[in-house]
Amino acid sequence: MKMKKSIIPNLFTISNLVCGCIAMVSILYGWYGMAFLTFILGLFFDFSDGLVARALNVSSEMGKQLDSLADMVSFGVVPGTILFSLLSRGCYGDAWGEYFPYQALPGFLFTGFAAYRLGKFNLDERQSDVFHGLNTPASTVFVMGIMMAYHDDYLGLAKYLDYPWFLYAVTLLLGLAMIGDFKMFSFKAKNTKWKGNELRYSFVVSTIILLIFFQYLGLSLAVILYLLLSFIFINRN
Repeated sequence: MKMKKSIIPNLFTISNLVCGCIAMVSILYGWYGMAFLTFILGLFFDFSDGLVARALNVSSEMGKQLDSLADMVSFGVVPGTILFSLLSRGCYGDAWGEYFPYQALPGFLFTGFAAYRLGKFNLDERQSDVFHGLNTPASTVFVMGIMMAYHDDYLGLAKYLDYPWFLYAVTLLLGLAMIGDFKMFSFKAKNTKWKGNELRYSFVVSTIILLIFFQYLGLSLAVILYLLLSFIFINRN
């Protein structure tokens, strides 16, 4: 019976992986809106599989392995594909599909950093109450924010958001942040009370304000805020 129950959270995990695959294909075709929607759905499944597993009181090594593999697609390959796509457009302009995109390939360095980060996370027993380094979902949210701001040409920023050296810098800095050893606060709360969760609630409210004022770009700004708050309130201890 327990084995049958374990299938349910695994289905959520696999759904995350499938969403990542759909998002990746959407990006390659330039359907950024669809990529964003499937990414959000994948985030939901990624968050829910653990909740479902705990609710059913099931846990398995298979589930852990599936979760890591799904995360590698949704939060490793997908953002790497976004950076590759934006770099292709920035480097080659309207002729981006006519040449082999050598100059866009460094975007997939993000995927390499993400793989190292996920492998490190699986072996690091310290990462229960806090993260060490920027987690892959947050890094992907940052890249998604850039992609959607480019797609909507928010404030006319599209011509800057696909600028190759900007995207190279984003790839490198996010990669280094993912494999770094500094502490980041976790979003896992033991209860819903204000006391003990002040930082989490303050971040959520701030993120909502950023989204209201900056739209999709607010996603990227929220990740920067996440880094700043972690450095100020977590790493000082």
